[in-house]
Parts: sequence; C-alpha cells; structure tokens
Amino acid sequence: MKTGTLLTMDDSVRRRGPLLIGGSPLRLVRLGVGGAKVLDRWLGGEPLGPAATEHRLARRLVDAGLLHPVPPPELTAAEVTLVVPVKDNPDGVARLVAATPELACHVVVDDGSNRPLPSAAIRHDTPRGPAAARNAGWRTANTRVVAFLDSDTLPEPGWLEPLLRHFSDPAVVAVAPRIRGSQGHSALAAYEADRSSLDLGALPAPVRPMSRVSYVPSAALLVRRDALAAVSGFDEALRFGEDVDLVWKLLELGAVRYEPTAVVGHLPRPSALPWLRQRFEYGTSAAPLALRHPGLLSPARLSAWSAASWALLAAGAPRAALTLAAGSSALLPRKLRSRGIPVRESLRLAALGHLGAGRLLAEAARRAWWPLLLPTARGRRLLLAALLPCVLEWLRERHGRHPSWLALRVADDLAYGAGVWAGAVRERTAAPLLPRFTEGSLR
Repeated sequence: MKTGTLLTMDDSVRRRGPLLIGGSPLRLVRLGVGGAKVLDRWLGGEPLGPAATEHRLARRLVDAGLLHPVPPPELTAAEVTLVVPVKDNPDGVARLVAATPELACHVVVDDGSNRPLPSAAIRHDTPRGPAAARNAGWRTANTRVVAFLDSDTLPEPGWLEPLLRHFSDPAVVAVAPRIRGSQGHSALAAYEADRSSLDLGALPAPVRPMSRVSYVPSAALLVRRDALAAVSGFDEALRFGEDVDLVWKLLELGAVRYEPTAVVGHLPRPSALPWLRQRFEYGTSAAPLALRHPGLLSPARLSAWSAASWALLAAGAPRAALTLAAGSSALLPRKLRSRGIPVRESLRLAALGHLGAGRLLAEAARRAWWPLLLPTARGRRLLLAALLPCVLEWLRERHGRHPSWLALRVADDLAYGAGVWAGAVRERTAAPLLPRFTEGSLR
C-alpha cells in the first residue's frame, strides 16, 4: 500500500475503544494502544506514513474490510486501453468512444454484428460471445491497465481517476466502478435506476465471494493486463457468468476493489420480456460457476443455529424456534467474553445474526427454492412470507415508487431463480441450490 494513502472507516464498523467489529463477513479486530492511536490519526485525516508497522496495520484492516483506502494517484489515462465488445449497437459505441477521449487507445470488437461496424478494430464473422470478444480486445493492448466497458454503458465525468488510484497499490489487480441504471420514463427504467442487478450500492468494499460485494460485473471493469494474461482472460466456454469467473480467478492473484465514487450509467432492456430473459440467463450461470469454484456460491450462508431456528418457525413451532434462538444467543457472550466484547454487544450481534439469517433465507426462497415451495399449501405460505421484505422495501419509498416496482421486484427474483434451476438441471448439480452453514462466530 502506498505511503500517502488516506483511510476511511467502513460504515458497518462499530468501535469500542481498541475493538473494531464490522465488515462482511463480520470481523473482530483488537488493536494495541499504539495501533489505536495510529487509527485515530488516520480517521482524523492523516495519511498513511512510511513506517512498516503502519503499513502492516493498514493492510490488515483493509483486507478485513474495516478500512477503505483512497490512494494517491500514480497511473494516468494514457496507460489504459479501452476494450468495447459490441454486437449491433453502433450508436452506443459512438457515444462511448466520444465520452472517453482521454484513454490511450480504443479497441472496438465487433462480435458478429449483422452490419459490420466500420469503427471496429477486430471483427468476428459470427457471434462468439462477450468473453471471446473481450479476450480478442485485451490481447492487443500494450498498456498496463485494460478497461472493459459494454456498448450500452456511458461513464459519468470523472469516473476514471478514482479507479486508477487503486492501482498504486501493487496488491490490487482489478477495480470496478458503480454501475447505475439510466433514468427513463418507463416502469422498467425506473426500477432499473433504483435496483439494477449491476448496481452494487453506494459503499466501497473489497470484493470477495459470499460477502456484501461478492463479484463485480465486467460491463465496467478495469484490470491489470498482466493479471489478465496470468489467468488466461475470460473463460469463453461460459456464455453467462464469465465476469464472475474472471473476478474469482483474479482474487487468487491479489485484491479486487469496488469503488462507487466512480459511476458508469447503463441502459436497461427496452421492455420487460427481454429483461426477464436476461435475468433468467444470468441465473443459468450459477451452476457452472458452482462447479468451477466449489464452496464459493450458495443461495444462503448462515449459522446452523439460525437455520435451525428459522426451520422450526417454518414448521409451525414458534415457541421451539424462539427457545433455540434465545439459547444460542445466550451462548455467544460466553464465547466472546475472552475477546473483550461486552455482553450487551454480544447479544446485539446474536440478534442481528438471526434477523440477517431470516433475510437471507427469504431471499433464497424467492431466488432459488420457490419451485420446491409452490406444490404445497405450507410452502406457498412460506413463499408469501418470503415476499414480505420486498413489500417493506417498496413501502419505505411508497411515495416515490409505482406499484409496478413491486411486481418487477418479485419478477426479478423469480426469473433469476428459474434460471438457477435450469442451469442446475443442465449441469446435473444441486450445488447452487444448497445453503452453507457457518459456526456462527466472529472471525
């Protein structure tokens, strides 16, 4: 990490003196007296100094997701090649190239458009898919960094500089901006602007599987060229999910960051049917990804205690569920007392853990398990209960959200889940449908 880097605290972190609790997955770090003083200086605006002890502490807290770096600039736009894969969207390419004049080189790859694009540097006579198009583009680059932008994206002014800053840290191999759905007049455009599947939120994060930001899409992504070469680029056998596969392979080489201060706009599908088809197709990628990356993909990751408590509630035994949840919560303070966490904080963490597990199970019911729930009356009641978080999400902004938002929200999950099942059947695996259980303690 470069001397002069500024460091900010993650919004999830609760600090109790030398104790830091937060991140995703949840971490606990106890600082020494010296470390606490250094952290106070960083949070007061002092940059990372040259001392090796400071660098080790900063790396530890950044890797844990408790702090986020704002490095000083090092690379410039002249060291970036833009690769644009495209099929039948010449207007989008023209807008994108015009919006990125600062980049050293633009490589447009025409992936079998019906009418050849005159601006394309490379053309595939027949469509070979976005993975093959991106591979063809980055292999022509001779710059240190390759930027991938899809032809239906448009970066906002100032998007590049916050991303390039992260490459001053040699451990960082890729950085992604926030992708926001472009505002439009249709109900679908309004939903995508509010809740696009490509939009990973307003908070920075390290990218790691089964965390708050478990992947970043290649619709807008910057990667070191030597890292792309080391992992042989995108897997061209994957028609969907090739970006998730690439990011998880890159994580074996170094860190991947999500930087939402850089924003790239994205045009939604023109109507509901193509959009639902896209959501279905994204779902089909879960099975091949689960086979390529065992243990990194699951519809729900939660403690066995929480899973058992919610299973009892679903089975119609609320007293037993409450007893088990309370009993397991009472055990946590005993486990964490030696680590200096007060009883009240331990109980708060236990309660949040159980509630968070319920949210994850509801999401898994909507996105992965609904075909199992539909055949029985109890299953249908559980599925209706799993829709409650969507209703609450809609009600929180009911003055600004049309009722169609709620219908699209539900259809979004159901279409994706149908794709998960189709992919699982095709690949003959149940891996993307199975929950993963943890020991339920802090790391």
